[in-house]
Amino acid sequence: MEAAAKYGGPIMVTFSKGGGQFIAGKSADNADEKASIAGCIAGALHVRQVAELYGVPVVLHTDHCQKAWLPWIDALLTASEDYFEKHGEPLFSSHMLDLSEEPLEENIGICKEYMERMAKINMLLEFELGVTGGEEDGVDNTDVDSSRLYTQPEEVFYAYEQLSQVENAAFTCAASFGNVHGVYAPGNVDLKPVILHNTQEYIKEKISSESDKPMFFVFHGGSGSSVEDIRYAIEAGVIKMNIDTDTQWAYWDGVRAFEKDKHDFLQGQIGNPTGDDKPNKKFYDPRVWIRKAEEAMIERCGVSMASLMSKDKYEAQVPAAGTVPIYGLKPKAGGPIAAVKGVLGL
Repeated sequence: MEAAAKYGGPIMVTFSKGGGQFIAGKSADNADEKASIAGCIAGALHVRQVAELYGVPVVLHTDHCQKAWLPWIDALLTASEDYFEKHGEPLFSSHMLDLSEEPLEENIGICKEYMERMAKINMLLEFELGVTGGEEDGVDNTDVDSSRLYTQPEEVFYAYEQLSQVENAAFTCAASFGNVHGVYAPGNVDLKPVILHNTQEYIKEKISSESDKPMFFVFHGGSGSSVEDIRYAIEAGVIKMNIDTDTQWAYWDGVRAFEKDKHDFLQGQIGNPTGDDKPNKKFYDPRVWIRKAEEAMIERCGVSMASLMSKDKYEAQVPAAGTVPIYGLKPKAGGPIAAVKGVLGL
């Protein structure tokens, strides 16, 4: 949120099942996903409480949910339904269902059921077709058949057609075009964003659309991608890109640089180059080195926002008391979030 305020762009705060468990505490009982559910809800409420201080639009999202993890999403949806009843809007903005390991018809059939539930409270559904390679948060696709890394236009159109039957439906597609979670050496990942362009043309022709981009796409595994590939994907209708790995490294790099710079002040509670009796609390206080991590990650977010052309789209401003930042702020110019808000009718 600080990065969004600093660089003038919207931000998406995404929780994973594992991330929710971490927020609740790794030792907490996670039977029936209890800790994952509690942590994600607590995180969402925290973001809503403090977002107003930053005055930027925030989208609250959850990441990959496999079929076996659906009880986690069920509980979060219930929380959003309860919040909607009280406040007129859902707790979360959107959820992602990753049922790409299931047959296409089953994948989209389940997504359609959830879309019907989510549409009633103005939530957006993200679904995945094909497989994002690599490994992230307990999902390991490092050995997947390479053919599954590339989604076909016919598959996307089938999903578009089925989900569009739901009244008030709003959805995005995480189509695979060779993208991989993590960062790999040049040449090890063969991105083909032209697949997205071809899919837009296919759907446009099928539905006789006036729009050149009838489908909203999501770019998973964006860390390490070239600006050229990112921009080409945006031209094909990508409105969101995941950059988890790059931001994780930036966070760690901030700590690493601090330790290197203050190494001699971090070897004991007492005693440093300025004197054997000098205290070191102001160096090892977690708030000090965690802040260095935050500053490094904020800077890295700015780099990604520039690549994604989402910088300087919003002027940070504190909304009236009681409002939520994503609602009621108007973009300075068209951008990815403006497109999503248009779909949601916000």
